Formats: sequence, structure tokens, C-alpha cells
Amino acid sequence: MMIKVERGAPTPEELAAVVALVQARAAAAESAEDRSRPARGAWSDPARTVPGAHRRPGPDTWRTSAWPG
Repeated sequence: MMIKVERGAPTPEELAAVVALVQARAAAAESAEDRSRPARGAWSDPARTVPGAHRRPGPDTWRTSAWPG
């Protein structure tokens, strides 16, 4: 981020205050964007509808792979 002073001669304290304000506004805008998107819950996860997705592979998995879910 670059801030350019067009007129005047601000003190270092004044510049620090402006930079802090700009950073705080940018952080607030980012957090507002994050809140605008709803979190995806487990109920809406498409992988939940795949039969057998909860099974972990094991040594005899190939035998049970043709069994109905």
C-alpha cells in the first residue's frame, strides 16, 4: 500500500493515524465479506450422498465393493 501526500506537511503521528485508519477500514471490509457468505454445513456436502463414502479402505475392501450400499 502506498500513500502519497499531495498537499501540506503532515507530522509522522498524523501519517501513522491515517495509515491505521485505512488498515482498520480494509480489515473491516474483509471481515464483512467473509460474513456475507454462509458457511457450508455437513448436511449440504455433496460427498454425503455418495454411497459408501464413509467407509475406509481396508485389506478386504475389494470383496465388499460390489455389495449394495
